[in-house]
Amino acid sequence: MYSKIFSNQISQLKSEGNYRVFTEVDRDRGKFPWADRFSSTGKSSEVTIWCSNDYLGMGQHPKVLEAMHSAIDSSGAGAGGTRNISGNTRYHVELEGELADLHNKESSLLFTSGYVSNWAAISTLASRIPNCLILSDENNHASMIEGIRHSKADRQIWKHNDLEDLESLLAAQPYDRPKLIAFESIYSMDGDIAPIEAICDLADKYNAMTYLDEVHAVGMYGPRGGGVSDRDGLSHRVDIIEGTLGKAYGVMGGYITGTKLLCDFIRSFSSGFIFTTALPPAIVAGATASIRHLKTSNVERIGQQAQVKQLRSRLDDLGIPHLRNESHIVPVMIKDPVKCKLIGDLLIEKFGIYVQPINYPTVPKGTERLRFTPSPLHTNEDIEHLVYALDSLWGQCGYNPESE
Repeated sequence: MYSKIFSNQISQLKSEGNYRVFTEVDRDRGKFPWADRFSSTGKSSEVTIWCSNDYLGMGQHPKVLEAMHSAIDSSGAGAGGTRNISGNTRYHVELEGELADLHNKESSLLFTSGYVSNWAAISTLASRIPNCLILSDENNHASMIEGIRHSKADRQIWKHNDLEDLESLLAAQPYDRPKLIAFESIYSMDGDIAPIEAICDLADKYNAMTYLDEVHAVGMYGPRGGGVSDRDGLSHRVDIIEGTLGKAYGVMGGYITGTKLLCDFIRSFSSGFIFTTALPPAIVAGATASIRHLKTSNVERIGQQAQVKQLRSRLDDLGIPHLRNESHIVPVMIKDPVKCKLIGDLLIEKFGIYVQPINYPTVPKGTERLRFTPSPLHTNEDIEHLVYALDSLWGQCGYNPESE
């Protein structure tokens, strides 16, 4: 009976074109964005990765790898327990100091992933602040939504980046009611950017706290990589800044930053922090080295921005539709799940180009896309090969961008 339930629902996913097939790749040290791709028969072929969230290639950086090797030699593999029970190493303490400094905050708190940091921080805050109302942007990440649900606090959803809608919801509440505005700086699927300053203005006006997810922006924006709030000189106006170590920093982990009191509050009451084994020292050391490097080096950011500009220009030259935004994310719109998967399959099989189709429920039905993330390590030749492949596939797949 249970097998039939599972089988029927998997079959439905496949018929809708939304079944996810994982591609097995091994990244070659020093050769990113190239990797070896393995087929079901075990045979390998070389592919170029175009959908990695290792936006700057820091997962391959010599300083990061050296720090990780050194930590393994010094401390071994695992942390040995939770942060409360034997897992609180000097590596963890140093990293939290770097993170607080990155965002110009008093303190920070390290988690095992960006998903966990969002879920744990939001659920703890909203559940323990009496009568708290969460105002959540409708495009917020699943991790934020899970944290909101788990808190069981009252919540209201405001239209994406719509300041008038947000203000109308805030104005309807008593001034002294606790309120938490939760939003992202860069929304990962469309690549658009939130009006952070205007949201902070509304928070000040209506006595609300602000919770900003910067996971797709840390390392990428600002003079030291502190995100969009750092770039725009707004870090001091945001109460809680959350980020990840698994994207532009190239390693793994998540964190929040804020006042010492706020971070202590989350540390003391969050089950997602208290009962989780600490990140291994090698991971933490690698993240620390990555952050320190990107605080002083703009080479990676400048190179990445140049390749994003180049890719967009070439897509425009060929009339290939992509969403306009100010960020580093280049979504090429297909708007059909079956065709999206088909183009993704043909790109890897015929051209050695790996980009994962983005279908429902990650994006709404009818907005399926291929999401490209150029890095500073993608060459102009890589870009030319990509746009040639895309251009040659439109007609083959029965897709006419002029009709979209």
